Amino acid sequence: MRIRSLMIKNPITISEDASIKDALDLMNAHSIRHLPVVNHDNNFIGFVTLTDLKQAFIPSMVTDLSLKDIMVKDPIVLHPDTNIETAARIIHKHKIGGIPVVENQKLIGIITITDILEAFVSMMGLLTNSSRVDVALGANPKAFKEVSHIIQDSGGQIISVGMAPHRKDENIYYFRLKPCEVEPIADSLQKSGYKVIGTEG
Repeated sequence: MRIRSLMIKNPITISEDASIKDALDLMNAHSIRHLPVVNHDNNFIGFVTLTDLKQAFIPSMVTDLSLKDIMVKDPIVLHPDTNIETAARIIHKHKIGGIPVVENQKLIGIITITDILEAFVSMMGLLTNSSRVDVALGANPKAFKEVSHIIQDSGGQIISVGMAPHRKDENIYYFRLKPCEVEPIADSLQKSGYKVIGTEG
């Protein structure tokens, strides 16, 4: 999935000549925490956050501190065809809440951590009525394929699959299924030698 389909399109922007107070007022009026800065040609030139603006507001009242002085002039940006997994990794690595989406120097959107979380929640089917079977697959490289077949042969329809992070010892997988009776599936898995960690639904 490309972030083009997830990003906030035509985001609110502010001119490089605006004051810090103008930027704060704009953020408060629209309940946003990230504000792209554009020049007179509407090219993207920087990025400010609500935290940056709050810290600079008082100093700006007694000095010549301007929006251009505090904005991030070379922020991380993404192309609209970047995939969601790459965007998620970048946001996680740099501990940032949002990234401008730029194409040909023009700002065309913003992707935030909330947008990415909503996309993953939707992709995983977490908000839909579903069942779940958690299975320890061990080290057998064929285990995933075998378990998937057992689930399907036992009447389960797989919606999504997740893997427990940082658990290399057991390789626990979470199989989210369309609503079904999970007991027969769990029994079939255990009879085939697989350890069922838990079920839901």
